[in-house]
Amino acid sequence: MAKFTPADIDRIKNDAKSKPKNWIKVGMSTCGVAAGADEVFAVFSEEVKKRNLQVEVKKCGCLGMCYAEPLVEVNIEGSPAVIYGRVNKEVAMKIMEKHVCDKMLVNDYVVELELKDQTA
Repeated sequence: MAKFTPADIDRIKNDAKSKPKNWIKVGMSTCGVAAGADEVFAVFSEEVKKRNLQVEVKKCGCLGMCYAEPLVEVNIEGSPAVIYGRVNKEVAMKIMEKHVCDKMLVNDYVVELELKDQTA
């Protein structure tokens, strides 16, 4: 097991703070996949690549809101972190255009909003 010195831990923390944390997580649990999360994941992956964006598209498990699947969590620097629900291919494109590119929320599909502490 690796052992880290306090200096190592400080360096890791500072590195994490300095890197942009742009990501999109698509809920790929059984309920998400059954509701179409595979197609949604493909749209985000293709669009991020096509637009050459510095956004990581990730798969994640259950977020506990099966009634609103497919769920997509979006974290883009300069805008609030949001969980969108009932996302299909068309909604995924709206999220790409409005939230990811223009930093505007797609209000009709927001199921949870996290306001970030802007002082940190």
